[in-house]
Amino acid sequence: MLAAFGKAFKTPDLRKKIFFTLAIMGLFRFGSIIPTPGVSYSNIQECLKQSNNGGLFGLVNLFSGGALLQLSVFALGIMPYITSSIIVQLLTVVIPRFEALKNEGQSGQAKLTQYTRYLTIGLGVLQSTGLIAVARTPGRLFSGCSLAIIPDTSWTRIATMVCVMTAGTSVIMWLGELITDRGIGNGMSILIFTSIAARFPSQLWSIKLQKGLFAFIVVMLMGVAVVAAVVFVEQAQRRIPVQYAKRQVGRQSYGGTSTYIPIKVNQAGVIPIIFASSLLYIPSLIVNFSGSKAGWAVWVQRNLVKGDHPIYIIAYAALIIFFTYFYVAITFNPDEVAENMKTYGGFIPGIRSGRPTSEYLQYVLSRITAPGSAYLAFVAIIPIIALIMVNASQNFPFGGTAILIVVGVGLDTSKQIESQLQQRSYEGFLR
Repeated sequence: MLAAFGKAFKTPDLRKKIFFTLAIMGLFRFGSIIPTPGVSYSNIQECLKQSNNGGLFGLVNLFSGGALLQLSVFALGIMPYITSSIIVQLLTVVIPRFEALKNEGQSGQAKLTQYTRYLTIGLGVLQSTGLIAVARTPGRLFSGCSLAIIPDTSWTRIATMVCVMTAGTSVIMWLGELITDRGIGNGMSILIFTSIAARFPSQLWSIKLQKGLFAFIVVMLMGVAVVAAVVFVEQAQRRIPVQYAKRQVGRQSYGGTSTYIPIKVNQAGVIPIIFASSLLYIPSLIVNFSGSKAGWAVWVQRNLVKGDHPIYIIAYAALIIFFTYFYVAITFNPDEVAENMKTYGGFIPGIRSGRPTSEYLQYVLSRITAPGSAYLAFVAIIPIIALIMVNASQNFPFGGTAILIVVGVGLDTSKQIESQLQQRSYEGFLR
C-alpha cells in the first residue's frame, strides 16, 4: 500500500492532483477558523469551554469541523449542500420532470446539479439566519453560558453576517467542485472527511488528559477494532449473477457475457443516521424555543435529551432502522432494474425475466437490508456506549456518523487513486 502511494507521488500528473487536493483541504480548514465579522471570538472560546453541545447543533458542528459553534466564515460547512443533494435526489422519485432529467444522462444531470446549487444557496440563507437568530440571545446556542456572542445585534450587522456565511457556503461548494474536476475526485466527500478528521487529534488528546493513559489506550484499541469492522462491512456485498444472451446483428455479435449486480450490506450509507439524529432532536428543539413547562415538555427533557437514557437509545436505533429501509426503497428500484435487464437481454440464472426478477431482487434487498440497518444502529450508539463505560461520549471519535464517513471516504478515495494509477501501471495497490 505504501509503495503504491509512493508510486502515485512519483507520477507527475497524479502528484499534481494530490498536492492540489491537499492545498484545497488546507484552505478549507483555514476558512473554518476565521470568525465572521461581528462575532466575539473570546466569548465564543469561553462558552465552548463551559458547554458541550450535542443534538442537531452537534451534528452540524461535526460536519463543519467545529466551525459552526465558532461562527466562522465557513460555519455552515457542507451541510447545506448535503441537504440540497438529498432533497433533489428524493424529488427525482416524486416529480416526473426531475426523473426525466435523471434519465437524460449527462445533460440532465448537469441541470440537476444546477438546481442543487441554487437550493444550496437558499438553504445557506435560511440556516445562517436561523443560526444567528439563536446565537444573538445569550444562553441559546451554548446552554449554561450567558456571555454575549454577538455584541452588536443591529439589522445591518445581522445582514452582513448572513451574507458572509452564505458566501462561505458558496465558496465551500466551489472548492469541492474544484477537487472533483482538477483533484483526485469526490470533492464534497473529501471536504467532509477533512472536517471530521481534523477533530480526531484534539478529541483523543482530550481523552488522555481527562481519563488518563489507560482509558486512552482502551479507546485506541476500541477504535482499531471498530475501524476494522466498519471496513469489513462497508466492503461486504451480495453479488447477484446476471447473464446476457448473445445476439447477432448483421455480422456483429453482442452480449453473451456474464456480470453481476452488487448490493451492498450498507446500501444506505450514513444518510439514515443523519435523518434519525435530526428528527430525534426536533422535540427538544421545540421545548427550547417554546420554553414550555408542561408535562410533555418535562417528559421530553427527561427522556429525549440525555443520550444515555434507554428511551433515547431505543428511539434512536428504531429511527435508524426505519430510515435505512426507507432510503434503500427510494434509491434502489427493483422494477426499473428488472426492466432494464429485460430490455438488454439480461437475466438472472434460474429466474424468469420481468416480474419474477423484480420480486427476486426485492426479496434479496429486504433481507440484506436487515443486517445493514442493525449494523448502522450499532455503530451509531457506539458513542453512547462510550458515554456509559468511560464517560467520553463528547470526545469519542470512533463511532457514529464520524467513523462511517471517514472510513467510507477513505475507501472511495483510495479506489480513485488506484484507478488513476492503474491507467499507467497495472500493479495498482496489489503490492
